[in-house]
Amino acid sequence: MAATIPESHRDLFEKKAFAHLATLMPDGSPQVNPVWVDFDGTHVVFNTARGRWKDKNLQRDGRVAIEILDPDNPYRYLQVRGKIVDITEVGADDVIDKLAKKYLDADKYPFRQPGEVRVTYKIEPASVNAHG
Repeated sequence: MAATIPESHRDLFEKKAFAHLATLMPDGSPQVNPVWVDFDGTHVVFNTARGRWKDKNLQRDGRVAIEILDPDNPYRYLQVRGKIVDITEVGADDVIDKLAKKYLDADKYPFRQPGEVRVTYKIEPASVNAHG
């Protein structure tokens, strides 16, 4: 059964709050990356490029943990553990552009590489801990 993101911490998805995404490497060791995030009302949403470690790890094992730290108060954060329930390339360029607008105030994601294929992931929360 899915857990719910509490109203008290949904504002973190409106801020330029970076998240730290933990995935599992092939040997089971954790791997952590900063990511830009959004919330669709049910799922935590993020975007990456095909072939990166987080993409490879999540295709193999969809279990994740993600922490979002409030940039205005480092003692206030949200931790979500769950699984990936949707992976798509459809509309992924629009998603990264939307995130670039939020985080960089840029209309287009400025770091796109030639031939890069973007992919969007949705996390279904299984466990949520809100602090602060």
